Amino acid sequence: MLSRSTERGRAVRRGRSLAGQVFVAQLVVLALVIGASTVLAVLQARRAQDEATRAQVTDIAVSVARAPSTVAAVRAADPTALLQPVTESIRTSTEVDFIVVMAPDRTRYTHTDPTRIGQPFSGTIDRALAGETFTETFTGTLGPSIRAVTPVRAADGTIIALVSAGVTRAHIGDQVREQLPVIGIAAAIGLLLVTFGSLLLRRRLFRQTHGLGPAELSALYEHHDAVLHSVHEGLLVFDRSGEQADVVNVEARRLLDLPEGPVRRTDLPISLQRLGTGVVRDEMHVTADRVLVVNQDVVEREGRRIGTVLTVRDHTELRDVSVELASVRGFAESLRAQAHEAANRLHTVVTMVELGRSREAVAFATAELELSQALIDRLTGAVAEPAVVALLLGKVEKAAEYGVELTVTGDTLADSVDPLTPNEMVTLLGNLIDNALDAVGRDEDAWVEVTVRHSAVRDDGEPELYVRVADSGPGMSAELFTRATERGYSTKTDHNGLGLALVRRLVARHGGELRAVREPESAVVVTFSRGPQSAEYPDSLEVR
Repeated sequence: MLSRSTERGRAVRRGRSLAGQVFVAQLVVLALVIGASTVLAVLQARRAQDEATRAQVTDIAVSVARAPSTVAAVRAADPTALLQPVTESIRTSTEVDFIVVMAPDRTRYTHTDPTRIGQPFSGTIDRALAGETFTETFTGTLGPSIRAVTPVRAADGTIIALVSAGVTRAHIGDQVREQLPVIGIAAAIGLLLVTFGSLLLRRRLFRQTHGLGPAELSALYEHHDAVLHSVHEGLLVFDRSGEQADVVNVEARRLLDLPEGPVRRTDLPISLQRLGTGVVRDEMHVTADRVLVVNQDVVEREGRRIGTVLTVRDHTELRDVSVELASVRGFAESLRAQAHEAANRLHTVVTMVELGRSREAVAFATAELELSQALIDRLTGAVAEPAVVALLLGKVEKAAEYGVELTVTGDTLADSVDPLTPNEMVTLLGNLIDNALDAVGRDEDAWVEVTVRHSAVRDDGEPELYVRVADSGPGMSAELFTRATERGYSTKTDHNGLGLALVRRLVARHGGELRAVREPESAVVVTFSRGPQSAEYPDSLEVR
């Protein structure tokens, strides 16, 4: 665990974290967006106010122009006396800046500033004289304004006057400024919200990236990728549920024959599917092609389970060598036992000769020799492969040491071990006999019976190679036999459970059949038939 000073040193060296950089960048971008949105909102408010003003002054001007009192006042001797009070009253109530009624020659009858009555109207009137109502932005006596101009018609349609109503730009600006606090408050609230959201995002990102900066994350990814490709063990990292693999390296796909793409626990070999999500140490598992050493660890952070790491290591060649070495060791032990026994017999014979009992000595020496030689002669005549003969002789001696009677049936006859190689036949037969010896234990009257037949020329439906190992044990249930052939157990229990798994792998490789029978006695039977061979790894085995 790193000390706090070391952590601080790392923080100083790496600079700002990715979360901090994202927070600052996001805050700047959002502030610019909100600022631009505020400016656009002000411009939109001004544009909307202009449109509302145009509609307002147009409605006022048209209403005044169409009023019968306006037509009557224009034709009176003193239009100003009749129109000025009315227009001022309307102007005050509608909050416009001016309403001007004028003669067609621009002479004003009314004005907000009474001193300008009688003076010519400044602005465009040509379109109104033509009978059109229009609006314009014009700088008049009151300054820049939005105004509407419309004609006043007599009953016969003759244009007898014009009406103009307007609002100055200063007045419109005041109306827009009244909306600025609302826009400003909305912008401030938006900025506070995005700042708070950015802080939450920064916190989450900081926690997920562990406070690392972009350069450190990039280096971490490169190192992670380099390690995954350089490690010589299969590596799978499962998520918290233990069902979906987040990381699968190339070696794991090769060892477990996994396809490209996502990997789930159900995609693994059956024995690995049954591992669960607990800790596993150096378990032997057998697939169709390989013997694997499997380890599994639970990954925790701050007391929380965050995943499961599964590693697989190819142990196939080493296991095959170990099996062969075990066979050789068994032969050596048998030879030592026989040498020890021979020495005892030799001492006995010598002593009997010294005692003058030569005839009894000869009888004692030849009796055991004839028995051993008879077994050797029978096996040599029945089985053509010397390695298999040696294996059977060694197992007979081993069984005798255990107090178990191991016999080779009289119908054993094999001029070949095809389709297996001699080494494969030794693996097959040796594991089956060892399992049978384990099954019978040290029971009184325990026995094991071996049958090997090979029909190289027959074509009547009989299997090409037939191996049967029966014993006096209780046999295995279907579930136990299936599990024993699917996987091995911890290396601390030596070969227990691994033998049948190795046999199954070998049988599947050559398209044979492996089954267990319990009547009339418990036995394991392996057959290899003629015809196209299948390399499929069977999902289930027959037990009957």
